[in-house]
Amino acid sequence: MTFLIVTVAWAAHTRLFQVVGKIDDTLALLNLACMMTITFLPFTFSLMVTFPEVPLGIFLFCMCVITIGAVQALIVVYAFHFPHLLNPQIESSTHRALYRQHILGIVLRGPALCFVAAGFSLFFYPLSYLLMATVIFLPYVSKVSSWCKGRLVGPQEPPAHSMEFFTFDLHEPLSKERVEAFSDGVYAIVATLLILDICEDNVPDPRDVKEKFHGSLVAALSVYGPHFLAYFGSFATVGLLWFAHHSLFLHIRKATQSMGLLNTLSLAFVGGLPLAYQQTSAFVRQPHDELESVRVSCAIIFLASIFQFAIWTTALLHEGETLQPSARFGGREHAFMFAKLALYPCASLLAFASTCFLSRFSTAIFHLMQIAVPFAFLLLRLLVRLGLALLCAMRGLAQPATQAEEDAHAPLLPAAC
Repeated sequence: MTFLIVTVAWAAHTRLFQVVGKIDDTLALLNLACMMTITFLPFTFSLMVTFPEVPLGIFLFCMCVITIGAVQALIVVYAFHFPHLLNPQIESSTHRALYRQHILGIVLRGPALCFVAAGFSLFFYPLSYLLMATVIFLPYVSKVSSWCKGRLVGPQEPPAHSMEFFTFDLHEPLSKERVEAFSDGVYAIVATLLILDICEDNVPDPRDVKEKFHGSLVAALSVYGPHFLAYFGSFATVGLLWFAHHSLFLHIRKATQSMGLLNTLSLAFVGGLPLAYQQTSAFVRQPHDELESVRVSCAIIFLASIFQFAIWTTALLHEGETLQPSARFGGREHAFMFAKLALYPCASLLAFASTCFLSRFSTAIFHLMQIAVPFAFLLLRLLVRLGLALLCAMRGLAQPATQAEEDAHAPLLPAAC
């Protein structure tokens, strides 16, 4: 929940600075205060998890969200007070007051719900969790309610002063550069967490090396072989998922809110890859749990990659606006991107299904998937070209057969007048 609320705050911050075109020292300091409060959220979430029945953790979490919303509201008020800081579209508009009211109403919705959640945390904390979940899905609830209203009342004329931002429209543009920067940050943090686990837990104690392994550091390190295998497999998975994400956004020229939501869900499961590493590195210590660990790891990889594939599918629905020409249907990169984004979902799903029939070999199947997928990435373009060539050859063989059948029936047809 914390990750999703942080991404909601990030999305609001991104959209806010699509309205604010320039910053000065005051806006920079207000933005710094907002970022500082966001970094405090994981601590409050840890309090919530460790002491679920104590309301202090929930109360502090809600107060952080309220503070973030209040600072963002101050940024809006300050920017509208000095119009030269605004987006040129809004700066030149005669409806700036309406825009300010509209944006403030949206910015303060989440903090208002968290204010109510903070109050309920003092005597009925389950309702506080429900209200905090509402903060995450509020934009999409608003969109669904607007759609239902349009169906019941009928289409209405758009206002003459409609604006492109802060509309909760799933096709509302989103800063592609900000999405990529945020995603790169998540991937970098996940990769760093993996190597920190190796550095902290897998360095032998000098006394143990001397007493148990007779001074042989190689023998001492061999005990941690499964840990290193799990690390390299997990790091390769993180790196290749980032590579697929990078390739995807190279071909996307315009991001939308729906693509941002799918990207957030993908990153949420990418953040679970250190958990997958911890599960797979514990096979030696807990062999009786290895089947469940393999399945959990496969599920995390599948969900992280399938949401990337969903971004690609969403972009194809409006390919004229969102994709580069080479990645559209019939483009020279279309088949290659399809195969690249489908590789991890298919491999993880196949590994998960294999453990249902070959549970005794679940560990070997999982490690085989981690080893095979990087090589498949290296050979993917060649395999796609071979597949397309084979498909064209089969189509070419089918066409002469069809032509021969038409020629055989031709004498039976009446001659043209």
